[in-house]
Amino acid sequence: MALRKTVTTVHGLTCTDAYHRVENLTLTQKDQVSFFVRSYASTANKPFNETVIYSPYDLDGANPLAQAYQHLKTQPEFAGATDC
Repeated sequence: MALRKTVTTVHGLTCTDAYHRVENLTLTQKDQVSFFVRSYASTANKPFNETVIYSPYDLDGANPLAQAYQHLKTQPEFAGATDC
């Protein structure tokens, strides 16, 4: 699972249809997860950006990875991202 969205980095680099993947997901508390979002220009490249995200976690909800992607879609920088 991953997200696809065109982004422009803080350095002005625009990556059309960049590939954004949740990695290193960790349950930090009973109701919180942390994870890296690594962004790639394509699935074959090295990441060009990495961000640490903290997200609420619902023990009774979907699996932690699915919840992480759902949380990302609520963030302004991932608005309009599509699943891939």
